[in-house]
Amino acid sequence: MFRLLAALVNAWSIPELRRKLAFTLGMLALYEVGIFIPVPGINGKELGRIFDQLAATSGGGLLNLLDMFTGGALSRATVFALGIMPYISATIIVETLLATAIPALEKLRKEGMAGYRKLHQYSRYATVCLAIVNSFMYAILLEKAIPAQFHTQIVLSPGLGFRLLTVLTMTGGMALIMWLAEQITERGIGNGMSLLMTASIVGRIPLAIRDIAVQLGPGGMNQSPVAPLAFAFMGVFLVVIVMAVIFVEQGQRRISVQYARRVVGRKIYGGQSTYLPLKVNAGGVLPIIFAVSLLYFPIQVAGFVPQLSGLMEWFSRTSLVFNLCYAVLIVFFTYFSTALTAHQFLDAADQMKKVGAFIPGIRPGQPTVEYLDRTLTRVTFVAAIYLVAIAILPDIIMAWMKIPPRVAGFFGGTSLLIVVGVTLDTMKQIESHLLMRHYEGFFKTGRLKGRR
Repeated sequence: MFRLLAALVNAWSIPELRRKLAFTLGMLALYEVGIFIPVPGINGKELGRIFDQLAATSGGGLLNLLDMFTGGALSRATVFALGIMPYISATIIVETLLATAIPALEKLRKEGMAGYRKLHQYSRYATVCLAIVNSFMYAILLEKAIPAQFHTQIVLSPGLGFRLLTVLTMTGGMALIMWLAEQITERGIGNGMSLLMTASIVGRIPLAIRDIAVQLGPGGMNQSPVAPLAFAFMGVFLVVIVMAVIFVEQGQRRISVQYARRVVGRKIYGGQSTYLPLKVNAGGVLPIIFAVSLLYFPIQVAGFVPQLSGLMEWFSRTSLVFNLCYAVLIVFFTYFSTALTAHQFLDAADQMKKVGAFIPGIRPGQPTVEYLDRTLTRVTFVAAIYLVAIAILPDIIMAWMKIPPRVAGFFGGTSLLIVVGVTLDTMKQIESHLLMRHYEGFFKTGRLKGRR
């Protein structure tokens, strides 16, 4: 702990790093302010009551899960209600999926920094398009689907004017979020998108603490003498889960690589041994984000067709349908995200053959490719099971311990994975600045391992 504090003090004493940290904190503070600016024409108190009702009756529901990504902006219908999700989705679609499938975009990706800037510009355009569609669907959801299910009025003056105002306001908010994320990445410390999402999740901690206080206080659900012990056990359990997540996120499958020895005159070249690292969870949190985005589609459909408002109950977090679809989609996107980057490891077989390197016991060429493919498939299977377990863990804890969804969300799922992963990434960047200036890092045992 003292070493960690000393590293933070050293980081603040470096002028360049201090400016980066101060700029990042300022941008995050501006983002937190935007979370509380409401969209005109909406009964925010009634909408918040409905979200609380969903949390109490349906285990949080998918809307509550999405609300976590926005720091509560979705339940308050603020200008930042869309959160960072459209930006992430557009970036992944354009720079990963389309750039792999379309030759023109793939050529841009290989042109270096100039091509990357052009590709990133297309991502911005796609973000605005997604923001327009999502904000319009959200307006319809507030006008029709929620009133049809809960028999209440959320929108004060329904109609085309409200929809246009909502689209303009939320799309503008999304553009501001995109700008904040890019500014943090360029001028601050850490990845802007990840830090904004982390700030949204961490901002829910006071509400989670309030829920615990209500449950332990007078009139709470748990009034037995063992209730405080149960919550103490929850604290220990949380530490264990965080340690397990860090262990897996830092885990690698190291494949031994041996270089052939060459004798030139009296000198011997080569003969060294190294390893090819394969991350256990190479896809990171992207499979879960993809799964949540796709599961949100039925609720969007229900917004256009009020007769299908029952879909919101089918896709509650406690329903079997939701959890089965959630698990299947996570497994699918885990393999899918790994397949998009598998060529990097499979191309390594050709490079190894050219430089005279080989895997002990495996012949160079096609046998090496097949071995790497089998190993990557097995590692991906472990990652898929790990992500499914992390994703459904909050629901299990919520049903087992009878705790509020906001509290259970910190015991697993996307929130825990994002917070831990982003913290490790940010610490790695700060540590690199410290080591460049001959300061000690965060840990005595060695440097933090990088993540994708």
